[in-house]
Amino acid sequence: MPLPRVVATDLDGTLLHSDGSLSERSRVALRAVEDAGVHVLFVTARPPRWLTGLADAIGGHGHVICLGGAGVFEVATSRVSEVHAFGETAVREVVADLRRAVPGIAFGLEGPDGPSFDPRFYAEDDHVVAEAPRVPVEDLLDQPVGKLLARHREMPDETFFDAVRETVGDRAMLAFSGAAGLAEMTAPGVTKATALEHWCSSRGIDAADVWAFGDMPNDLPMLRWAGRSIAVANAHPDVLAAATHSTTSNDDDGVARALEPLVPEVVGPEVVSDDVTEELSGSVQQDAAPEAVS
Repeated sequence: MPLPRVVATDLDGTLLHSDGSLSERSRVALRAVEDAGVHVLFVTARPPRWLTGLADAIGGHGHVICLGGAGVFEVATSRVSEVHAFGETAVREVVADLRRAVPGIAFGLEGPDGPSFDPRFYAEDDHVVAEAPRVPVEDLLDQPVGKLLARHREMPDETFFDAVRETVGDRAMLAFSGAAGLAEMTAPGVTKATALEHWCSSRGIDAADVWAFGDMPNDLPMLRWAGRSIAVANAHPDVLAAATHSTTSNDDDGVARALEPLVPEVVGPEVVSDDVTEELSGSVQQDAAPEAVS
């Protein structure tokens, strides 16, 4: 099987186990493909502060696409080197319109210098970044905003998302990464896919040479752009339907299982024989037995 030039993978629900850990099997597989000359790139909705614990697993290039495509985190400096932020006027208008259209909405901001939250964004028992400002976000919109977060504690998720979508229109990219009740917005045109495409094109890498792994709807643009798209078995139905291939679940090291056939001399034939990557065509029978493909 020919090696891709880039392996791009989402983290939560895809590469990481449900408890947030990175298994030793996944570490070995990632290290092996990188040693074989493949760029391993994490592409995540996570903010930079949630990446430091994975620093030892980040590729030798030292970059992570974070904030849903709005930033590039550099491990060496622990800084965000690229920020694709909202314009100040545009984000002020979006916040004001959502305040009017959805009474009780609360906002959070994610930027290169860290987060800030409306006072009522979190409940008292939620884990909150201790140093994060808790003030009306309107006070801080003069700073770069890579991602605008919104939630409503009393409104059902689907009703809330529909209201946000109708109010925002094309003034932001609305994504759902799996966090309950959380609407995540980036500037128009900013997605995991656009950030991945920019990162690859700056290195002369075509989409055909990219393998992308994901599990949630916010991964769909990236999966559609990549030459090979692989959904983990626990993925959202829309992701399973769109992906060209599938693998086992995140808790069963699906990413590692899909990569191991690329480096059998490293992981060993007894491991590679367990590969369960399945080629898809259109729809997916989720409870059907997977078939191995070359």
